Amino acid sequence: MISRLQAVNRGVGLILGLVLAATIAFVIADVVMRQMGRSLGGSDEISGYAMGVLASWGLAVALAERAHVRIDLLRQGLSTRGRAVLDLVAMAALAFIAVLVAWQAWPVLGKTLERGSRANTPLETPLWIPQGLWFAGWLWFAVCAALTLLAALLIAARRDWPRLEDAIGMGHEGEEALADARRLEDDRR
Repeated sequence: MISRLQAVNRGVGLILGLVLAATIAFVIADVVMRQMGRSLGGSDEISGYAMGVLASWGLAVALAERAHVRIDLLRQGLSTRGRAVLDLVAMAALAFIAVLVAWQAWPVLGKTLERGSRANTPLETPLWIPQGLWFAGWLWFAVCAALTLLAALLIAARRDWPRLEDAIGMGHEGEEALADARRLEDDRR
């Protein structure tokens, strides 16, 4: 399940990268055109919407890539089982927050839909469009986090600690960074 979520989120990450590149190109084109006395208009508004949408969807991509920040001061000195317990606690906390924010994001979108709200800008963007994409990103993050936690709990129930670390641990880059930091500290002594 975790590998499938990672594969889907790699595709999502690719789409997010393309959207970001298109947003950058649009802003650059608008800035250049302003120098010539013309403007595409709305680049500030559209780029703001893009950043909100990219951020909410990017959370699930970061989860799949194990790129969320962790404080590993305690974790680094523990056994494999001890690290697994902290990884499970971190995953449970992340899933809880993701579900809570997605749950609380729905009323924002719901009121916008109910009122037919539009942006108070020259574009008069129907706000359900950017808010719907933003909410969908939070919902996807909540689903990914909950499914990842479920898979991790199933792995933990089998007491397969190395597999659990591969599934929700820091990842090889994080472990390598910690090992490098330890070597530097040892060299200083």
